[in-house]
Amino acid sequence: MLEQRIQQQFFESADLLYQVAEPLSRPMALAAQMLVDGITGGGRLLCAGAGLAAQDAAYAAALLTGRFEQERPGLAAIAINALLHQGPGVLDEAAGLARQIQTLGHPGDLLLLIDNPSGSGASLVPLLEAAHAQDMSVVLLSGSQDEALRSALLDTDIPLRLPHSRFARVAEGYRLLSHCLCDAIDAQLLGIEE
Repeated sequence: MLEQRIQQQFFESADLLYQVAEPLSRPMALAAQMLVDGITGGGRLLCAGAGLAAQDAAYAAALLTGRFEQERPGLAAIAINALLHQGPGVLDEAAGLARQIQTLGHPGDLLLLIDNPSGSGASLVPLLEAAHAQDMSVVLLSGSQDEALRSALLDTDIPLRLPHSRFARVAEGYRLLSHCLCDAIDAQLLGIEE
């Protein structure tokens, strides 16, 4: 009984990844190209995540500043975290992240924004608005299909959505999307052939 339940976890995860592989491949390629163009053009990538996705944002930034699977110079990626904004009048998570985007972001920079796997949707709108006010493009990883979130995206932004109702499936997918982006960036920068 327990073994079947465990197997179901694997099957569910594999099914989601199989379902999104084709529809996400083009937007992922566009996102990777946008990130390469931005970083090689002198911009920086600010990586932010809501809730538990803050760890995913830090992980993505670490892969870019360090290395993924190939040696290459570090790339200008910075993980921002709401916990870094402390002091009198502590802001909530979204306000703290938006403040850091306003402070650190410049025109030509990019934002990799990762929604909480359980979905926070509309609470991310201030982060998108802060990035747009700084003339930054956004790559959004989400499981949510929140209308307020979708309507806050600009034509220059790239949404990468993992449509699943389970927190665990979306969280697993975020890690794969980060790996795919890093691999595609490295392939472009290092001239790795397919």
